[in-house]
Amino acid sequence: MPYDRRRSLGALGEDEASRRICHDGGLLLARNVRTRHGEIDLIAIDHSDLCFIEVKTLSTGNRAGPERPIAAVTPSKCRRLRALAAAWLSEAGRLPRFARIRFDVVGILVDPAGRIVDYEHLRGAF
Repeated sequence: MPYDRRRSLGALGEDEASRRICHDGGLLLARNVRTRHGEIDLIAIDHSDLCFIEVKTLSTGNRAGPERPIAAVTPSKCRRLRALAAAWLSEAGRLPRFARIRFDVVGILVDPAGRIVDYEHLRGAF
């Protein structure tokens, strides 16, 4: 899959995840946050939890990858997201109050026409 197509597919998934998080009462703090270690897709407050969210969006036409987008988040990606979160927290200024930190994964499946055919939000994934 060409880089631009992959990038636009990822942006579509992040748009949908952001929309649903806000619709469900969450507060989106940041999107596509760059640290020296890489990028965090979404940072949000959900109830009293500070959430670092990895969004994986796959196309139904991509049969080479995993069946569920969430399965594409490997243990090494989980470790990396934890390091990214720690870096962001050390660099962040004032934060809203939160009770705990949570790591979520959102998996989105998109058909070739760009329609979302499956959405899965795994709260406290790791």
